[in-house]
Amino acid sequence: MKRANDPIFWLPFGAGGVLAALFGPALVLITGFAAPFAIGLPPDALGYDNMMAFAHNALGKLFMFAIVVFFLWHAALRIYHTLHDFGVHVGTVLKLIIFGGSLVATVIAVWALLAIGF
Repeated sequence: MKRANDPIFWLPFGAGGVLAALFGPALVLITGFAAPFAIGLPPDALGYDNMMAFAHNALGKLFMFAIVVFFLWHAALRIYHTLHDFGVHVGTVLKLIIFGGSLVATVIAVWALLAIGF
């Protein structure tokens, strides 16, 4: 039997899917409707000072990291399988572009969160 590296990518894919299902609609509601139109939130709820305070908190960093990174890896595997379903042969170069892009974005997210400081 040939060994596959697919299980390595299924964990972040599954985590991204769960986070997208649980937090995605809430994030769209809060950042897209509630905060801009001040519906149930103070006008400065997503202001710079509040968001920096959230980003300086360790739990805030962990939440932002999980949302960004797992959403990216979920999207990467969805794109990979969608291309396969459309009959596009996903070779090594395309795999490197798809999953390498997610890896680079993960590194950038870690760097940005660490650059903010604690």
